[in-house]
Amino acid sequence: MSENSPAAPAHRNGRRLAVIALAGAGLAIAAAVWAGNAGTPAAAECPVQAEAASRIDMAAVGELAALGGTGEGRGHAQMAFEDENGNALTLADFKGRKLLINFWASWCVPCREEMPALDALADRHNSDDFLVLPINLDIGADGLDKARAFLEEGGFTHLPLYADPSFAVFDRLKTQAVAVGLPATILVDEDGCELAVLQGPAEWDSPDGDRVIEALLGA
Repeated sequence: MSENSPAAPAHRNGRRLAVIALAGAGLAIAAAVWAGNAGTPAAAECPVQAEAASRIDMAAVGELAALGGTGEGRGHAQMAFEDENGNALTLADFKGRKLLINFWASWCVPCREEMPALDALADRHNSDDFLVLPINLDIGADGLDKARAFLEEGGFTHLPLYADPSFAVFDRLKTQAVAVGLPATILVDEDGCELAVLQGPAEWDSPDGDRVIEALLGA
């Protein structure tokens, strides 16, 4: 301002300062809300079950040493797939039973090698309280036929045929860093809450496999 410029009235300067202060406060509040939302994790679908996960983790030795207890509150009750007749299902349909969910495909060599052990495990442990639940991921219109043919040829009579030919479930598990490739196995409690995860195949038909299932049933 030059020496000859008239001074602004005091009340005008006061209003201007008040507007600037209010604007700054508004931006600060907006920034705080954005930061809070960005930093707030999504609500857990299940309670944290550290003790149950630890019990399974401690049982996972030898042939099952790669299995890791989780129990961090991640839930899979709404995981969608279909039965061999194309009927829509979710894990919630199995509420009340603890599950070993195994993702496999007929083109996956380690999956094919793992299936006899899973079938034997299911023969020993499937009950009203527990189920080995394999979900096939052969995509395409003939995916279900390929999966059915493989199970029939192998004589895997204790493994029901469930499938997700869309691959959508597994894609979501990959984005959540639950699974990275096939085969992959998730152990869940009777409410579909995750307790342990295994990346890759395992020799389930073994005392080590039995020990893990017993720990799951006792969790």
